[in-house]
Amino acid sequence: MRGAPRALVLWAALGAAAHIGPAPDPQDWWSYKDNLQGNFVPAWSLCAVGKRQSPVDVELKRVLYDPFLPPLRLSTGGEKLRGTLYNTGRHVSFLPAPRPVVNVSGGPLLYSHRLSELRLLFGARDGAGSEHQINHQGFSAEVQLIHFNQELYGNLSAASRGPNGLAILSLFVNVAGSSNSFLSRLLNRDTITRISYKNDAYFLQDLSLELLFPESFGFITYQGSLSTPPCSETVTWILIDRPLNITSLQMHSLRLLSQNPPSQIFQSLSGNGRPLQPLAHRALRGNRDPRHPERRCRGPNYRLHVDGAPQGR
Repeated sequence: MRGAPRALVLWAALGAAAHIGPAPDPQDWWSYKDNLQGNFVPAWSLCAVGKRQSPVDVELKRVLYDPFLPPLRLSTGGEKLRGTLYNTGRHVSFLPAPRPVVNVSGGPLLYSHRLSELRLLFGARDGAGSEHQINHQGFSAEVQLIHFNQELYGNLSAASRGPNGLAILSLFVNVAGSSNSFLSRLLNRDTITRISYKNDAYFLQDLSLELLFPESFGFITYQGSLSTPPCSETVTWILIDRPLNITSLQMHSLRLLSQNPPSQIFQSLSGNGRPLQPLAHRALRGNRDPRHPERRCRGPNYRLHVDGAPQGR
């Protein structure tokens, strides 16, 4: 359709022609990366017809200043994070271990939400790779921290089907001469080369998640959806407005990751973010006044509050 965003690609038609035997899991079919068109799995109909889909382009002139938004709060029980870094074939994923439980609250969230996954999306060129945009401007990468409401639901799957189910914190990433210390742990040569191909995984420990966040920042929030199937419209998005940095070498290492196993031809993992979706009449709220963008974030409302963290963080 003319003017419609690039659709979710499903490989059902190709698979039906070439495959004999049980159909593969639909989760293995889809991609945003290629321009082939296909039919949606019925359970994923929201990806095509939903009215509160993500990602979106945030025009700052549409952001409503909400001075009553509290600061974001992170709880790790005073413990370091550990988990598995994983090449899913679509993006880089970090899956935290069951313990410690990492929770986020505050901001627009009415409940405590438990961290389920850290996802890293990036582009084939600098300045393009993030799913969300700010004032029509993309970023080289986007880190998404995916949480589910642990007070109302037992797991991510159940939360994705219910109201107030999910919360995703997004941090944008630029390429520069320095690097965020948390991302450096994920992207150093010894680590990133362990997940060169699809389904490669590598265990990491002693991570301080609070180091992922800028020292001070504002945020913008809106109601949207998962940006991957089934595109459930149960997500409170929180976009951190101060970008992080990684080095050009680290970005190059990311682009050398393959979306295929080693037995197949190399295709870069880059550029598999979802196209922008219409914001329509949804509200954008922020804890900074967009009428005065020159004002710096000062005071406790513009810092991440970390339970059990040393003074000054």
